[in-house]
Amino acid sequence: MPIAQLISPLQLHQRLEEPGLVILDCRASLDDLDYGRRSYAQGHIEGARLADLERDLSGKVVKGVTGRHPLPSPGHLLERFQAWGINANSDVVLYDDGPGAFAARAWWLLVWLGKRNGLYILDGGLKAWHEARLPLSLNPPPTERGHLSGKPDSELVVTAQQLHERLGAGMTLLDARAEPRFKGEAEPIDPVAGHIPGAHCLDFSKNLQPSGAFLPPDQLRERFKPYLTQAESGGQVVAYCGSGVTACHNLFAMCLAGLPLAKLYAGSWSEWITDSQRPVATGPGSNDQGR
Repeated sequence: MPIAQLISPLQLHQRLEEPGLVILDCRASLDDLDYGRRSYAQGHIEGARLADLERDLSGKVVKGVTGRHPLPSPGHLLERFQAWGINANSDVVLYDDGPGAFAARAWWLLVWLGKRNGLYILDGGLKAWHEARLPLSLNPPPTERGHLSGKPDSELVVTAQQLHERLGAGMTLLDARAEPRFKGEAEPIDPVAGHIPGAHCLDFSKNLQPSGAFLPPDQLRERFKPYLTQAESGGQVVAYCGSGVTACHNLFAMCLAGLPLAKLYAGSWSEWITDSQRPVATGPGSNDQGR
């Protein structure tokens, strides 16, 4: 079974009464840290639990050391997954407002801890749910705990030190941020603009159709395949972004296309720039605008 799957609003609606189904509401905003909680309280898909980006899906920020969304400790993460009712054989549906970036972060964390089956992102998110004229609920979610166990897979992550040591040596870096931030022309969030030298700009939003649904797998494969040549000859493909969130969208999209799961630099740009000894590039970099 593929580790990355989509589910449509109508498909999910038909399964809402299914025993063992777990739904996580991953809505968030980088500009408004309480947005997810407020939105959830105003209405959510029936049975959904709130998975808060800051409190549940990220660890403690250490100023000058970590990025903006460091990985949570495995123990904390497992406790949250268990509290949400997740078991090894659970089908888990993840959604956010629509682009899927925050849902993909939760997807990647589950994969990181070893759950490789029954994982779905709601295609088009809550936007598509509304467009299908499906209802929201104010009911509290089920309280039954799950028994998911697991441990982090160190093969799925790259540290800043490992990345610094291997820059330009058989490593392909895919930056999920939009082009203006990648090029250093604009930086609305972090104190330093630019990108990691040698990186390619693959804006995660271009994994989507104008409707907000994901591109078909063959189009996603065409998008990412040109960047996997080094991996085919033993190199590494590493995804990063501003803080390790939207990079997961690219990782999900690659898996959706039937391509191998690449590595994540979880600290991403916001961690990279905490050390002035790490190089910074601006301009188009290694980006091939024709791809």
